[in-house]
Amino acid sequence: MSFPLFLPLALVAGQITPAPPPQATPDDQPINDKPPVDSIPDRRRPGYNKPLPDEVTQRNIGAVRPPPPTAFPTDQIPVPDRWRLIESLGVVKERWFDPYHQNTLKGDRPIDRARVKWLPIHEDDWFFTLNAVSDTVVEPRTFPIPVGVQTTSRPQSLDVFGQQSSIVASQTFIVGASLVKGSTAFKPPEIEYKLTLAFNVNYARVPERRVLFVEPSKPTHRTDQFLGVQEAYIDYHLRNLSDRYDFDSLRGGIQPFQSDFRGFLFNDQALGLRLFGNRDGNRLQYNLAAFWRLEKDTNSGLNDLTQRPRDDWVFVANVYRQDFLVPGFTSQITAVYNRNREASRVQIDDNGFPVRPALLGTLRGRDYDVVYLGYNADGHVGRLNLTLSAYQALGSDRNNFFTGRKARISAQFAAAELSYDRDWMRFRLSGLYASGDSNPYDDKETGFDAILENPIFAGADTSYWIRQSIPFAGGGRAVAISGRNGVLNALRSSKDEGQSNFNNPGTVLAGVGADFDLTPRLRLSANANHLWFANTAVLQTLRNEGSIPRDIGWDLSTAAIWRPKATQNIVFRLSGAVLSPGKGLRDLFAATDRSKHYYSILANVILSY
Repeated sequence: MSFPLFLPLALVAGQITPAPPPQATPDDQPINDKPPVDSIPDRRRPGYNKPLPDEVTQRNIGAVRPPPPTAFPTDQIPVPDRWRLIESLGVVKERWFDPYHQNTLKGDRPIDRARVKWLPIHEDDWFFTLNAVSDTVVEPRTFPIPVGVQTTSRPQSLDVFGQQSSIVASQTFIVGASLVKGSTAFKPPEIEYKLTLAFNVNYARVPERRVLFVEPSKPTHRTDQFLGVQEAYIDYHLRNLSDRYDFDSLRGGIQPFQSDFRGFLFNDQALGLRLFGNRDGNRLQYNLAAFWRLEKDTNSGLNDLTQRPRDDWVFVANVYRQDFLVPGFTSQITAVYNRNREASRVQIDDNGFPVRPALLGTLRGRDYDVVYLGYNADGHVGRLNLTLSAYQALGSDRNNFFTGRKARISAQFAAAELSYDRDWMRFRLSGLYASGDSNPYDDKETGFDAILENPIFAGADTSYWIRQSIPFAGGGRAVAISGRNGVLNALRSSKDEGQSNFNNPGTVLAGVGADFDLTPRLRLSANANHLWFANTAVLQTLRNEGSIPRDIGWDLSTAAIWRPKATQNIVFRLSGAVLSPGKGLRDLFAATDRSKHYYSILANVILSY
């Protein structure tokens, strides 16, 4: 028997070990990863693994062609037109009114360009998003209302202040649409077109004349409506800077912008140009922006494009850094420059009241330049949630309304909110300080004022003092101590249409509050704030009084928020607030001792699509 016949037997018996085959090196010929031609069907060669799945055949006519298999790892298989796969499998049926499941109107899958040939879009991956909101408000309230100078609705009445009860009802419909070219959720869109319109109908009734209209002959109730353009911008993606999609983008047009976390300084929907982006895996964000402020409709607060824009510019530069100073804490440094040149431009609001210049002091127009340097932070330190905000305002007022001379502006602001979560409860401590002017005639204005505030702080619009506008009677005409949806005692003619005023008494607030999530659908909140004027020198000068106490009083409020579907699409809210005046407020409204307390009730329904 020859030797070759003994070799298999020896191998089976384990007596002879064959030499291992030579190993190929990178310089050798490449390994042929194709199976041998003469291999038996349905049999796998030992040690052989196919590197890629079989190529996917495109059978869906008109669908987006998938990338080739070589573009994917070996454990993934590309699916043609993946957005419509779930519907083709019968898992879900798209309905235009259903925002919770896959819906083309909510940007869940791209537009079929064959069905919207009238749209000026090319290429694939265009998404359309439609949003609609109904916001209903009914608000009974009381606040000190002066009797009209020329006449009153109550003949033979000699009081300085009249009846206090009033009611406001407002219905706002907001419709927004955006057209976006993009790919996935984590990748910034290449370009976006956005348009948002808001239509408001409002009704107000008060007991005295010359509150709703400047003409005493007009009635004490008013119904008004207005259509405003709140957003109209183009957002263009300039570039990606890393494989984590750090980017730079440019946005131009009417756009919303909030300069800090809680809306203390500037929160508006203005005409602007904004360069923004991020770095370091989104841990660093920045904004460089210039905004040209628009005139507002008096009774709705919406943008009024029928009037020319204001000569009021806001320039913003800020940087956000996540996990600074501690992990979970985001810090922001910001510089905001407000350039106002409206001294020669008289503005009368839609109800006939002068708003620029404010009817205080010399009654002359003003120009001013103010730079706000600030630090803001928001996040948590261990179990404690913390929000901080601090600003220094520096600049000049070309015409101080007390002296008629140029004055230097130097004012300070600080606010903090500390909260602690305990299971389904959150407990809060709030504190705020805005400096007041101590000497109206020293050519230095030290009362802090914002550009356009809308603070989410100390109970927000549940609070009586933040929600209501308190008139300043006896020292100015058509001027308020504090503005609606604002916390600062700024003595402005209007928060929306007036100018910033740095001759003001300032604000001090200390508060406590708590939120109780009784169920995923029901939350109860309570707040107790005590308020003071930081300095009453300006009030004493305007009222010709020797002394006015600083104590404003106690602001007590509570609210219930019910979300029947446990989402933000349907929200019912009912809140009530009581202001118990302190010595300072009772001094300003001494003739209103018939009522020791003021109240505010807010009923609000928000429906969103």
